[in-house]
Amino acid sequence: MEKFNIAGVDINRVSMRELFFNKTMLFAYVLLAFGALGIYEIILERYFLLTANAFDAGLHPGSHEVALAMKEAVFGHGGEVKRESPWTLYIANYMYMIYTGSGIIFLVALGEIFNVEIIKKTAAGFLTFGLCMVFAGLFTIVFDLNFLNMLEMFTTPNITAGMWLMLPLYSIYIPFVMFEIYLLIAKQVKWIKSIAFVILLLSIVIDIAEYYIQAKLFNMNTARHLWTTYPALPLYFIVSSFLAASGVMILYSYVSYKKQLGDSFRELLMVFKKLTLFSIVVLATYEVIAFLFIDKNWASVILFGGFNYEFYIYALLAFVLPFSLLIYRLLKKEINHFFIIMAAISIIIGTFIGRIIFVYGGNAYPLSDRFGSGFEKYSEYDVVKEFILFFPPLSEIYIVVGSVGVIFAAYKVLDNFFGVSKIREHQK
Repeated sequence: MEKFNIAGVDINRVSMRELFFNKTMLFAYVLLAFGALGIYEIILERYFLLTANAFDAGLHPGSHEVALAMKEAVFGHGGEVKRESPWTLYIANYMYMIYTGSGIIFLVALGEIFNVEIIKKTAAGFLTFGLCMVFAGLFTIVFDLNFLNMLEMFTTPNITAGMWLMLPLYSIYIPFVMFEIYLLIAKQVKWIKSIAFVILLLSIVIDIAEYYIQAKLFNMNTARHLWTTYPALPLYFIVSSFLAASGVMILYSYVSYKKQLGDSFRELLMVFKKLTLFSIVVLATYEVIAFLFIDKNWASVILFGGFNYEFYIYALLAFVLPFSLLIYRLLKKEINHFFIIMAAISIIIGTFIGRIIFVYGGNAYPLSDRFGSGFEKYSEYDVVKEFILFFPPLSEIYIVVGSVGVIFAAYKVLDNFFGVSKIREHQK
């Protein structure tokens, strides 16, 4: 393939047809179409429905139409966000995409620092895919934050707010990861070796800072005791992201590296097999310990109440099933491709359910016992509720599906231009 070189990086000359109409992009377009539909629906919901435009209540207090709109806004089922459950699938998907992508980036940095040669050869592809998952998470959160109002984060900064801290965080984090990828794919750059180790250390520091800020975002919700009483919340995010990342990296490896690595592919799978088993043991242990410390009301809702089935499905798919599949002949260092693929799929699904439980579970226990005398009604005609759960609207589901399309589309474009999935010998 014809190439041209800019700043030491070979860039492929790709035709428009190869770039935008390959099989991966066509699949991504289908997913992005769902995302576009979700975006259309939330714009309609937020800015054009009567519930969102009942601003003339003071001018027309006797209007029956305005009264119905206000009742629907306060007590009804219209709109995306409920006052009883303000954080929903947007946040769960944002967490999953951001933490998993960051987990991939973190693990690659650790692999390079500990001189894991097979990780060095495949680092560019993994880093790029992890970065594309970060893009997908940001795509999700933009629509959760109401993108037309995000200007306020720039004009009225609040440096004590976890949500605002994400702005400078990703303004540094994303260019830094891009620079890491540049160092991996650049050729004939003599100064790379002299700064590589420092860059790797800085990468780990920035990753840890990211997890700390994300934990701060949840920990500042003082009324949500699932999040505020979770012990060492940044550690939970790191360990859980490692497990989710290992599942994604295994599947990515089969697609990108099985043919390229040949016999060495088994070595890569052994690294991920051991990493996954270690992550399962650590995260499962952490979950057991954590539920001894968190608020008993939230613990009972998750373990024995409205989330018990979801929690045990999470435990089965994220821990029990993949551990059973991967422990198979571990000491003999054998690889069963069917088992490891099934384990990876199980981990990806299980850890996503875990994120949903963490977000929805934090909102599940109603904040209506203000006076210590029991739960209150949310309106005159409501039944008293001791458990709150709202199924996400279709617009949220569509945007989550669209975020997967963002991953595939962004990655494929970058791979077409820069060949990030190619095996690269580490510079000596």
